[in-house]
Parts: sequence; structure tokens; C-alpha cells
Amino acid sequence: MALTLRKKQLDSIVRMLHLNQQLQGSPDGVGGGVGEAAEEEAYKILVMDSPCVALLAPVLRVGELRRHGVTLHLNIDKARQQVPDAPAVYLVRPTAANVDRVAADAAAGLYASFHLNFSTCVPRPLLERLASATAASRSAHRVARVADQYLDFVCLEEGLFSLAQPRAYVALNDPAAAEADITALVDAIALGLFCVVATLGAVPVIRCARGGPAEMVAAALDARLRDHLIAKPNLFTEAASTAVASFQRPLLCLFDRNFELSVGIQHDWSYRPLVHDVLGLKSNKLKLPEKYDLDDTDPFWVANSWLQFPKVAEEIEAQLAKYKQDVDEVNQRTGGGRDGVEFDGTDLIGNTRHLMNAVNSLPELTERKKMIDKHTNIATALLGHIKGRSLDGYFECENSMLVDGTLDRTKLMNLLRGNGTKEDKLRLAVTYLLSFETPVPSDLEQVEAALRESEVDMSAFQYVKRIKSLNSQFAGASNTASKVNIVDWAEKLYGHSISAMTGVRNLLSDGKQLAVTRAVEALMEGKPNPEVDNYLLFDPRAPKSGTAGQFRGPFREAIVFMIGGGNYIEYRSLTELAQRSQTTKQVIYGATEILNGVEFIQQLSELGQKAGLGGVSSSLPPQ
Repeated sequence: MALTLRKKQLDSIVRMLHLNQQLQGSPDGVGGGVGEAAEEEAYKILVMDSPCVALLAPVLRVGELRRHGVTLHLNIDKARQQVPDAPAVYLVRPTAANVDRVAADAAAGLYASFHLNFSTCVPRPLLERLASATAASRSAHRVARVADQYLDFVCLEEGLFSLAQPRAYVALNDPAAAEADITALVDAIALGLFCVVATLGAVPVIRCARGGPAEMVAAALDARLRDHLIAKPNLFTEAASTAVASFQRPLLCLFDRNFELSVGIQHDWSYRPLVHDVLGLKSNKLKLPEKYDLDDTDPFWVANSWLQFPKVAEEIEAQLAKYKQDVDEVNQRTGGGRDGVEFDGTDLIGNTRHLMNAVNSLPELTERKKMIDKHTNIATALLGHIKGRSLDGYFECENSMLVDGTLDRTKLMNLLRGNGTKEDKLRLAVTYLLSFETPVPSDLEQVEAALRESEVDMSAFQYVKRIKSLNSQFAGASNTASKVNIVDWAEKLYGHSISAMTGVRNLLSDGKQLAVTRAVEALMEGKPNPEVDNYLLFDPRAPKSGTAGQFRGPFREAIVFMIGGGNYIEYRSLTELAQRSQTTKQVIYGATEILNGVEFIQQLSELGQKAGLGGVSSSLPPQ
């Protein structure tokens, strides 16, 4: 069973746009996705809230919406004109505000009929609220259908998704967070993951480390799946008939961001992480100020986005040279100039021998030129930041510390006192802190002094230093009582940041392979391994009591989810794991949100400030 998350989400959206009717030409009733409508349909209106606009954008563009009969797409929170002869398809989150807006629209008769689709399961009180409101306004007859779609996640590409839950890391580690707030966030994450596995149609085997948010989310998701599986039929009934053997089920690995902090902070030298980190790639869209789409419709991006930046620059030059060569060849065959750099088609006149071939090649050459220009502009913008901020130096220094375990003190201090933003210097300093179990006190003092000289807010640095100190004491505790005391201390200092006490070994990077990738590989193999032997196992299809019959692997498919924010560096590492495996493996990576290093270090700074640590003039002694 292949984990085709993006395709299945797209299929569900297409079916919804066709008023949840079967489409011809495909056994699954979807017609293979975009552009294969069963027949010419009457036009319709699509009404969405902002979160649903975000989940729809990466999988369907405006032109593709039109092919499915959507002539207008509108935001539910904005004033809309009446279109009384057109049906309306709503895709919104199940909130009281959205339900009230739908009821008001129905009462006003804005549209001929209302096909309501909630992005996840709508609670019964909200359904009753909608029913009461439409009954009171005598507009219930306009509501043609109400459906739960379980689409509440953003699928950026086939192997990458986000729950679009911002600042989850801060919320889970905030010392002032109330228990109810933590529980609500855990339930929201579990519901988002339920949407993912429901869209896939597969009940996973869940593994996670003990303690912290990962276990809390695993338990909540396990309970939600068990409750759903009681009903027959359910969302997984059809999938169960096609995947009888337990080894055909996917593995769901849950991790907390504290499992490996450094990967969320470090600079990278590959094209895609650089574009995300430096230029602010969001939801596959980039603004330079030109707006660009960077997704699987861009062949250069697909082929080269994981290459290191110098290799990408070489590839752009090579493709530009090949383009010029092809233009010269077309011009020569049609009697044009022999050194044409630009291709506008005017030289085709007067030569009919190759006219048809040249005309046919014009669209392809034009698209190639647009693609080359786009990536030339992106690379040029990146190069400006690289030179101005010495980003190559930051990457080399961090890589030496994290991968090789070596420290070039001169280079470290030059970077902290030289070029780069305050965030660059803070990220380098925190990476230094995480790279060595016991940093030399004199080096640590110099690093802190350099940060203060550059007027860098020390909150994130002091927060990570304190958490690292707590982890070290926790790891060194020799008996249960002392370990409990350390946990109590963490809770007193940081409230619910107990999650920081898990994954002690992996707080420090100890090799080229990321800790998350090592753990996922071991969990998929299902063999005894000291790194993951103590991981919890939740199997929603197994009896609650006992471990008999629980399947531990091997697994061919895995969903890896990072609670507190993921990044493209981890995504690349897990993709490489699947590619280098001798047996066919597939790994999907997801997170509460996709963060770059600046965004994550800002969340660490916020936590440090909440804990009363740091500040620009901080002079806390080493722990």
C-alpha cells in the first residue's frame, strides 16, 4: 500500500467540488484527480475560511478550480453578494463563528443550495446550533448536504505535510500554560493526525518515546481511533479489506522537538533549506518581490532543490547554456541569426522548411527560459545574503561541531563578532552549546561575551543552557527518587516543559545521520535496538490490555511526525533513508508547522523570556 497522501487529499477535494457525486472514468469515483470531470457542470461558488484556503492552495490552483466548475472562490469572513441561482460549496473548520455565518447566509438566501463540508468532524452541539438557526429562519431546505471531510492538514507535497498549528513548541513548554490549554492543544494535534490517517485510509501502529507531548498525543490519537473503529462501517473499513496482513499497515512515529534541538536551529547549505531559511519560502510560495511557485510543477526545483548551493548555481549556468544552444539551432534552421541569445520567433519568417518544428518548440523554449530566469533571480537573491551574512562560514562552523565534533575557536569567535544577523549569531552560539556535552568554561564565557558585544538577546541561549543542565542532571540520576526530584524541579521552573526531559541522548548530535532518522530506521526494522527498545507502542486495532499480538515490524511505510515544528533538513534526511534502503520503503514527514531556524530560535527566545532568563545584557554564570 503506497502512502499517497497528497493524491488522496486532492481526490477528496475534487469529489467535494463535484458536490460529493461519483465521477466517471475511475473505479474510485474520482476520475484520477485534476481536470477529469464527469461532464460539463453548472457553475458553483466555493466559500472557505482562511485555514481552508491554506490547505487548498498547495494542491489546487485557480485555473484547476475552474475546470471543476468553480467560478468564484470567496472568504466566508468577507462580505459577499447574492448569487441566488448558483449552488455553493462550503469548506470551513467546524467553529461556532463559521456555523453562524453559514446560517446567516442560508437565511439571506445568498445561494441556491448549500453543500457544507467541514474540514474535520463537526461536534454535535454545532450541528444542533446550525439546525436550530436554519429552522428558525425557515432556510433549512437550502442546506443540501453536511459532510465531514477530514482534510484539516496542509499537504505541501506527496511526502510532506503540516498541521498549520503555529507556536506549538511555545505552547507546550510555556511555564504559564494552563493544564486545559495543554490538553486542548494535544487533542488538536491528535485530531489533525486522525485527519491524515483517515485520508490515507490506514490505521497505523503508533510508536513514541516515553513521557512528554509525544506520549500524550499518541494516547489521544489511539483513543480517538479506537472510538472510531467501534462503528461499522467506518472510514477504515474499505482499507482493512485490502490490507489484511498487519505488515501492510504503516508505522506512525511521534517525536517531540526537544528530541533533537540542534537540527531546528542550524544553518544549511542546500538549495531548498536555504530558500526556506533565508528568503522565507511559505506553503510552496516565494516572494522576492516577484511571486514564484516552488513545487512539483517546477522540474528544476524537483531535480535540484536538495543540491548544495554551489551545485545549483552550476546547474543554472548549464541549463542557460543549453537553452542558448537550442535557440541558436532553431534560428539557424529557420534562417535566423547564428548567435541568438533571446528567442522571440521573428526570425522564423521566410523559412518554411523547419517552420512547423520551430513553432512547436517555441512554447517549450519559452517555459524553459521562464524557469531559468526564476531560479537565476532566486540564486542571485540567495548569493546576496550569503555574502553579506557569511552564511557559508556559519554552515561550515556548525557542521564541524555537529558532525565532526571539532571546534575552530578562531572561526567561531570571528563569526560571532563579524557579519551576520543577530539571529545568525544566536543560532551559532546555541549550536555550539548543543554540540558538546561539557563545553570548556573559558570558551563558553567568550561566546557569551561575544553575544553581548553584538547586543544579541541571550534568552534563547540561557534557556537552552538551563534545559541542557537539567537533562544532564536527570541523565546522571542513579535512582528513581532522584529522577523524580529532577522532574519536579523542571516542572517548578518551567511549568509544563517536562517534555524537555525526554530524549536526553539525542539533545546532542553525534553523527552525520540525524537522531530522528536513526530512530525511525530502527523502528521500521522492528529489531531489538537499545535506542528504541523502551519506546511505547499503541495499536488501535489490538486489545487495550496486554501486548499480545502487537506488531513491531518490519514496516515498509512510515509517517514521521514532529510535535513542536519540523524543517526541511529533517525531511531531506528521512527522504534519503527511504532512498538508500535495500528494501522498498516510503516515509512521509509531517509537523505541527514547518519552521526555519530564525522562527524556531525566536520561539526559544520567547520561552527564555517567559522563564526570566537572558536579555541583551545577561551575565548569568555558566551552569
